[in-house]
Amino acid sequence: MTIREQLELREMEYLSPYATHSRDSLGRKRKEEECDLRPVFQRDRDRILHSKSFRRLKQKTQVFLLPKGDHYRTRMTHTLEVSQNARTIAKALRLNEDLTEAISLGHDLGHTPFGHAGERALNEVCPLGFKHNEQSVRVVEYIEKDGQGLNLTREVVDGILTHQTAGEPMTLEGQVVRLSDKIAYVNHDIDDAIRGGLLSELDLPPKYRKVLGNSTKERLNTITHDVIIHSMDQPKIQMSEEVAEAMRGIRKFMFENVYRNPVAKHEEDKAVEMLKKLYTYYLEHEELIPEEFMRLSMLYGDTKEQIICDYIAGMTDNYAVKKFQEIFIPESWNI
Repeated sequence: MTIREQLELREMEYLSPYATHSRDSLGRKRKEEECDLRPVFQRDRDRILHSKSFRRLKQKTQVFLLPKGDHYRTRMTHTLEVSQNARTIAKALRLNEDLTEAISLGHDLGHTPFGHAGERALNEVCPLGFKHNEQSVRVVEYIEKDGQGLNLTREVVDGILTHQTAGEPMTLEGQVVRLSDKIAYVNHDIDDAIRGGLLSELDLPPKYRKVLGNSTKERLNTITHDVIIHSMDQPKIQMSEEVAEAMRGIRKFMFENVYRNPVAKHEEDKAVEMLKKLYTYYLEHEELIPEEFMRLSMLYGDTKEQIICDYIAGMTDNYAVKKFQEIFIPESWNI
């Protein structure tokens, strides 16, 4: 018996009846020989972790565009916090931690530079539309590994696609990640907003602080315990209504006071226009799109508009600025 088979047997003995077992996976688009060491979801986690798209997350905006300070979240640190939250919940509920981690690490691989501002820019300018969860799936299925994709299991791809509100994950592990994404970004965005001088803890509505707590640590502790208590031995991941309502209230407060705050977002319009101009420029100069992206058109028959979205969405913040300067700013004016 291989080590993988021993691990799969251990899953069958230990995991919850509601967990997703590795040996029962729906499989991959392209069949592969099984690894003798790692179950399928662990292999998926490793593939995502070693991908180029994952490494680029370190230079992509979470909320604050190019913040002045080293301690603000990036898209990568957000991803890692989602993974940590999700694994804590999955472990307590005896769900498949490898599957949970794979979905967590892959859920934002398709996110644009400049956070949701970049997503909005591509969605407005591209006739095909643009959603980062769908682009994340495109990254793992088509773009990575020179157009071959990572060939992940169906469960991981489904969790990546459905990590937003739309759609229903096919696994409880996917449900855990979807909720953990919200838990992570609301709490770490409060922390970053306080660090940036936009808020203080006392600015948060008292009725929500009373339920969730008066610090990031207290809020995370309250929410995590609540999810685990109300999801234990249940076929659904859920919160109590009191905590869920407080979470919705805090999220609404953050949209009104941070996500749309002119201090935090005063550079967003510039970022949006920058990406729109890059998109329009590459429509007229497709010969400047890297060959690795143009190959997707030959392999899968993708349109020029889709290929341009792939290229721009894969850029880091710094690389997008660099390309904009190269194209639109006279060299003698660059400082």
